[in-house]
Amino acid sequence: MSPHLLLVDDDPDLLHLLSLRLRGAGYRVSTAGSAEAALAQIAIERPQLVLSDVQLPGQDGLRLFDDIHARDPTLPVILLTAHGTIPDAVEATARGVYSYLTKPFDGKALLDKIAGALSLYATSGGTPLSDEDWRSAIVSRSSRMAELLNEARMVARSDASVMIRGESGTGKELLAQAIHRASPRARHPFVAINCSAIPETLLESELFGHAKGAFTGAATNHPGLFRAAEGGTLFLDEIGDMPVSLQAKLLRALQERIIRPVGSSQSVPIDVRILSSTHQDLEAAIGEDRFREDLYYRLNVVELTLPPLRERREDIPLLASHFLARLAQKYGKHLNDFAPESMRALATAPWPGNVRQLYNVVEQVCALSSTLLIPPSLVQRALRTPSVEILSLAAARERFEREYLTDLLKITDGNVADAARLAERNRTEFYRLLQKHGLTPGSFRPPGAVSS
Repeated sequence: MSPHLLLVDDDPDLLHLLSLRLRGAGYRVSTAGSAEAALAQIAIERPQLVLSDVQLPGQDGLRLFDDIHARDPTLPVILLTAHGTIPDAVEATARGVYSYLTKPFDGKALLDKIAGALSLYATSGGTPLSDEDWRSAIVSRSSRMAELLNEARMVARSDASVMIRGESGTGKELLAQAIHRASPRARHPFVAINCSAIPETLLESELFGHAKGAFTGAATNHPGLFRAAEGGTLFLDEIGDMPVSLQAKLLRALQERIIRPVGSSQSVPIDVRILSSTHQDLEAAIGEDRFREDLYYRLNVVELTLPPLRERREDIPLLASHFLARLAQKYGKHLNDFAPESMRALATAPWPGNVRQLYNVVEQVCALSSTLLIPPSLVQRALRTPSVEILSLAAARERFEREYLTDLLKITDGNVADAARLAERNRTEFYRLLQKHGLTPGSFRPPGAVSS
């Protein structure tokens, strides 16, 4: 895919001319006539670069940059500025805008600025921008995931330790594998260990190795996973479950880049990049002395957080169809797709188990289905949970309004004057709203209170 650029300007003629020039240079171009429209576009599909005029109707280009930067600091922004706004553009550059161009600008200068921004922000170790092999196992069209993957690809170039956070089943190991594949260590091993799945007595030996005779059953030397990952990446899954007694030894290994196998008097140098993951609140664990603060900062140089599936629902149909195709081949079945009601049930389910639960649901319906289309009955049986209620916009507004008014009356103990003041409405209008929703202020007053 060609790099995707978003152009923002309220001049349709300029948008048209710039789009033609940039498409002719091989870029994929989207346009927006205002900052608000640009933010909506970014929420739908994250571009690789935003090119925006400073002077826009409503929210200006500088405020647009602030909003983009607050949400996605790695998305480069180039500002187009008239002479009178140059000081503002210079200030914005100091705050993080990649660059600015003064109108009228030279076409080659614009293309050079764009190429420079894309090269700085969106390449990884010389890998072409269009190369998606590194993240091929992560199926998504979510803008939140696009932002996360862009950050992951950038950090992959370094040797910094990365802490991947997220609920169980969100795909933390898949992200760790993607970072490894995008890194200069990609030709060397990726080794993963689940710290919560191995007994404390064996975890030290698994990580650091052991010498022959170190303990009962140690019949041979065992190199351990640090040495197995030499030159590559070691992924410590569920690091929050590592025993405190072992955390000190791990910290020493990370600080000194050496390990000592159990039962050995010889230290061994190591060259390993550490990625780790957890679904736990490590800050709380530190406060309870269950996790070392110094180890936390050593592991958490860069933090990436995977969103739960319920916060990226646009990915559910894509993932469900992807899993169905794979599993139909695995089971030797001819399955075309999900029936519309089946897909609706999947898209509105709460998914406490995230992507892992979705895969299991699809596997169950695939194994049991005897028709080309997966019927809703099989999906509901596999989910075993009610779907999330999807309301019409009018119904959602009415529900919000009723709950909002109820909360105001609770806060003010049924005092209509105070509640109307908080809502910034006059009392007559506020009474009308209460009547519309059948709310009686007196029922919110404590016993003996005087009506307002």
